[in-house]
Amino acid sequence: MAAAKWAHLSHSVLETIFSFLDLTDLRSSSLVCKHWYKLLTDENNDVWRMHCIRKLAEEALKSDLLSSAPTYKAKLRAFFHAWDPNECSRNIYIKPNGFTLHRNPVAQSTDAAKGKIGFRTGRHCWEVWWEGPLGTVAVIGIATKKAPVQCTGYVALLGSNSESWGWNLVDNHLLHNGDSQGNYPQLNNAPKYEVSCMFQHFNFHVCILYIITMVNRLNTYEST
Repeated sequence: MAAAKWAHLSHSVLETIFSFLDLTDLRSSSLVCKHWYKLLTDENNDVWRMHCIRKLAEEALKSDLLSSAPTYKAKLRAFFHAWDPNECSRNIYIKPNGFTLHRNPVAQSTDAAKGKIGFRTGRHCWEVWWEGPLGTVAVIGIATKKAPVQCTGYVALLGSNSESWGWNLVDNHLLHNGDSQGNYPQLNNAPKYEVSCMFQHFNFHVCILYIITMVNRLNTYEST
């Protein structure tokens, strides 16, 4: 009898109940029955809207930062794959919106930040918007948990050892194990970063998709 009552609850009531569950419980709930699965796969309903409101800063929801994320669930997914304030150099500050980082101008220091979620297998891509000059060394790429997030001097921290691969935006070189692996991307007239009055939009999907898969890799940023 109880099961039958749950099965006949309206969408609005279920959405209200589900909006108070954490993500792990929501995943489990989606496996209970087809009705719940269909409701929770709707990425724009009140379940995901309420989770967005609770997790994401109002600034992030109203800005252009998430303009490419078309649904509430997609915006929430982006937040959980954004920068990790606990996995970055002490010279880097993650802003309250959760998606923007700022490096304090500390001399003779290379600083990095990692994402919240790592991966063991598969192909994954991120979009990075870089505003302002690159500095002496500017590298984006992937790394394991063991990769350092800070070192002394101005060096290409990403790609400096076997724990990471890096794309140096200054000279378009692919770096790994302390050596250049050649030009990247391997295209005629490869795009170069140019500073203008507007922020430069840098898209490095290709870099992430085709660099060799590494165990527990993380999206990573560094700048000096």
